[in-house]
Amino acid sequence: MPTTATSIRDEIRRANDSFEASFARGDAAGIARLYTSTGVLLPTGMDTIRGAEGIQTFWQSAMAMGIKQVKLKTRDIEELEDTAIELGTYTLFAANSQQIDQGKYLVVWKEEAGQWKLHQDIWNTSMPAPAQS
Repeated sequence: MPTTATSIRDEIRRANDSFEASFARGDAAGIARLYTSTGVLLPTGMDTIRGAEGIQTFWQSAMAMGIKQVKLKTRDIEELEDTAIELGTYTLFAANSQQIDQGKYLVVWKEEAGQWKLHQDIWNTSMPAPAQS
């Protein structure tokens, strides 16, 4: 039975909830498991990061830099058979719920082994660049 747009939206929300919860626990391995086996991160100012080990290392490093919590908000989802494209916004928090960044993201989701997983993940800040002295 084909997945409906509503259930894809629900699956993506569940995966995003798991991403947020794993981040709050400091579980970078749990986050990496939310990506496809050939998942890719496209972070600002860095080379492309491929595969579970690289993805886990990246998120572990983000946690070590002091990011304690991530909030994800889906703005739109476009469904294309076994692929979905999510447009959303994120907010990053340090300890004591101090907001340290906010921005937007685009995720290409793929269905892998019956589960919707992040496949290609790119984001960038909406915060102004620091003033040059």
